[in-house]
Amino acid sequence: MRKGIAISAAAAALAMTAASVSPAAADEEFLGRGPDGVTIEVATINGSGCPIGTAAIALNETNDAFTVTYSEYIAQVGGNSKPTDSRKNCQINMRVHVPQGFTYAVAATDYRGYANLKTGANAAQTASYYFQGDPRTRRYTYPVKGPFSNSWQNTDVVDVSQLVWSPCGEQRNFNINTDLRIETTDESKVSFIGMDSTDGSIKTTYHYSWKRCQ
Repeated sequence: MRKGIAISAAAAALAMTAASVSPAAADEEFLGRGPDGVTIEVATINGSGCPIGTAAIALNETNDAFTVTYSEYIAQVGGNSKPTDSRKNCQINMRVHVPQGFTYAVAATDYRGYANLKTGANAAQTASYYFQGDPRTRRYTYPVKGPFSNSWQNTDVVDVSQLVWSPCGEQRNFNINTDLRIETTDESKVSFIGMDSTDGSIKTTYHYSWKRCQ
């Protein structure tokens, strides 16, 4: 586990969704950007898809999104691949400090990467995120079937009625779990899927919404 990666910025509010705020607890008007004074601290990063030093988080200038970038997140089968290469994962636990009177939720997430799948190979990218202590988890799966050789990109959009808001006045850690899996019927040929672009770095973008608590 990697500890102590601290990031501070107005709106680090990982709009990542998951805890609860009843509709009556927050103003229905969404804000155009996050409030000033928000900070995020990455408590731990752990997983075979994000070895030490290969994952980073950055906030955008308008405080309405943040990105998670990976540089060695690839699952592979065939050839000399090891059995453990067929599944890679990454778990990120963050502490988000939100100014009093505000709440946030993840409204959409953009995933991107590259895959080279031979005939007989199939892969999938999965993700989930939730607030610590809240049973509700947003889950998303994107399948990729071979043959396929190209960049891929997909977006998980959360319906407004399904947004889960952080609890007003409470501090909850936010958790992101991602996973890449691949299988093949032809072990003589190498196939892989990576959460990265052709330049060797991937960016998963989390878009969030803000409201004022009543």
